[in-house]
Amino acid sequence: MNKNFNQSKGKKKAIASYFTDYWTKQNYILLILGILVLIIGYYFMSFSPWNNVISLNISPLVLLIGYLILIPLSIFLRFNNKRNDSRNS
Repeated sequence: MNKNFNQSKGKKKAIASYFTDYWTKQNYILLILGILVLIIGYYFMSFSPWNNVISLNISPLVLLIGYLILIPLSIFLRFNNKRNDSRNS
């Protein structure tokens, strides 16, 4: 048998992932802010009586801001970090 085949049998190459540098601190802050806005929206919805202005008008708007703006921004927004800038130069 070939010696090179036997020697490389125990070695495994690490596969570099493209997603390791995607999430930055700003993405996590936006995600946490979105979750807090959702909690506030559901809290506003729990006010009684059920037909008050906060439960019927303000709470759905707060939930829409959380679900349609903040959480997608935290996923899709890409911030430039110093590690990516130094690699591309």
